[in-house]
Amino acid sequence: MDKATLAAYDGNAAAFAQDWHDQPAPADLHAIVRRFFTPGSCADIGCGSGREVGWLDANGYPAHGYDASEGLLQEARRRYPASRFTCAPLPELEGIADAGYDNLLCETVIMHLPAADILPSVQRMLAILKPGGVLYLSWRVTRDADQRDKHDRLYAAFDAGVVRDALQGCALLLDEEVVSESSGKVIHRLVARKPA
Repeated sequence: MDKATLAAYDGNAAAFAQDWHDQPAPADLHAIVRRFFTPGSCADIGCGSGREVGWLDANGYPAHGYDASEGLLQEARRRYPASRFTCAPLPELEGIADAGYDNLLCETVIMHLPAADILPSVQRMLAILKPGGVLYLSWRVTRDADQRDKHDRLYAAFDAGVVRDALQGCALLLDEEVVSESSGKVIHRLVARKPA
């Protein structure tokens, strides 16, 4: 992960967690999960302070949250003590076995990666899915050139084709650019099924 972005999350984890938990519940994301995910286990890659892990666990998708930020993981463990959280940065996702999950959720994370890490990150996420598993992937859209916000977090500008290339051979179930109901930001969403 981009080092300045990781430092921002570690240094301000409580404030970021509070901001995310104060936002409206992402009903649009939850509807997509219910529509496309299969019953079974779920990895939440870039789980942050655990909001979606908590929802997944409560709605029939036993989840394990993974994040690069130890600060955010501390917030997640405090807020959801019955859920599972582990440090595993992209693109390696070290320590996560291949073909271990029925579903994978990665909500607005990959835009924090240097552009060169996006393709291998998506390929690695596919690897940890079981055959026939479903991947939900979204990112905040940045036009023209990389940007940094006031916290020095990276928002990489990249073409969605990079992600589609990483999903070659998968069935693309959803591919849309929308305004997130939770954050109000423009995001791109893809849902793909890994070949059985």
